[in-house]
Amino acid sequence: LNKPEWYLTQVLMWIGNHAKFLDEKIQPILDKAGSSVNAGLEFSRGLVMLILEKLAADIPCLLYDDTLFCHLVDEVLLFERELYSVHGYLSSFPSCMHILSEESCFQRWLTVEKKFALQKMDSMLSSEAAWISQYKDITDVDEMKVPDCAETFMTLLLVITDRYKNLPTASRKLQFLGLQKELVDDFRIRLTQVMKEETRASLGFRYCAILNAVNYIATVLADWADNV
Repeated sequence: LNKPEWYLTQVLMWIGNHAKFLDEKIQPILDKAGSSVNAGLEFSRGLVMLILEKLAADIPCLLYDDTLFCHLVDEVLLFERELYSVHGYLSSFPSCMHILSEESCFQRWLTVEKKFALQKMDSMLSSEAAWISQYKDITDVDEMKVPDCAETFMTLLLVITDRYKNLPTASRKLQFLGLQKELVDDFRIRLTQVMKEETRASLGFRYCAILNAVNYIATVLADWADNV
C-alpha cells in the first residue's frame, strides 16, 4: 500500500517498451484489415483498466491514513501526467481521475489538501523570511517588492490548480476552487491580524510588506481571471 509507484511505473514501462512493436508489427495488420483501432492506445487502455481495478481495491484500505493517501494521490497525478504527455493517452479514455472523483475518495482528497495547505500557510507566515522579498537586491526583477509569504502562498494556489485541473467534471473542479477561495480568505484574515499589530508603525517595514503582499495577490488573481 505504501508503494503505488511500483505498479504505476511498471505500467508506464510496459507501455513504453511495447510501443515500437505495436506500431511496427500490430498496427499494419489492423490497418490492412480496415480497422480504425490504434494498437498502442488500446494496449495502454487495457493496462490503465488494471490500474483502476487496483486503485479501487487499495483506496478503501488507506483512506484514513493521511500520509499513505497523500502519497497515492501524488503518484497517481505524476502517472497521469506522463501517460498523457509522453504516451499520448486520450482524455476520452478511462483514467485514474475518475477513481479520485468518486465521492468518498474525493471528499478525503479535499480534506487532506486543505489540511496540508493550512500547515504550509502556518509555516510560511512564521518563517523569519516571511516579510522579506527574495529579490530585494535585484531592482529590475522586484518592482512590486513582494514578500516571501505572498509569493509562496500564490505558488501554493497554483500547485493546487495544477493538481485538480485534469478532473473529469466541472463540478469537482468547482469544489476545489471553493477550497482555494477559502484559503484566500484565510490568508486575508491572517494578514489583517498581523496588520493590526503593526498599526502604530504604519510606515514600518512589515506594514509596507503587507500592503505589497495584498497588491501582488490582487494583481495575480486578476491575471488568473481569464483562466476558465
